[in-house]
Amino acid sequence: VQLQASGGGLVQTGGALRLSCTASGGTFRTYVMGWFRQTPGKEREFVAAISWPGTKTDYVCSVKGRFTISRDNVKNAVYLQMNSLQPDDTAVYYCAAKTTGGSTERDYSYYDRWGQGTLVTVSS
Repeated sequence: VQLQASGGGLVQTGGALRLSCTASGGTFRTYVMGWFRQTPGKEREFVAAISWPGTKTDYVCSVKGRFTISRDNVKNAVYLQMNSLQPDDTAVYYCAAKTTGGSTERDYSYYDRWGQGTLVTVSS
């Protein structure tokens, strides 16, 4: 499966962005999907994950109440709606697929397919 992320950009503090990730190949509807982010010199950080039917979601504390992960298994896409963006949200955002097992995970090593990343910059 190949993942293509898009939707990043420059936004002011308090603004919103919607990231999209589309999958080609594989059986997207069976995969747990996640979003991670990374800034230079830091380890990749878990942001959110969603189970394959979309009934279970998980978020890192710092984004709870501001970000929403969702998926469309017909369009083979996963989304990350980001509201009330803060400068600390600035990072390259990656979508990832966990192609085996049904549990959502925060450890990036469980995810075996990755998109190319999309840059989100939040200005103060």
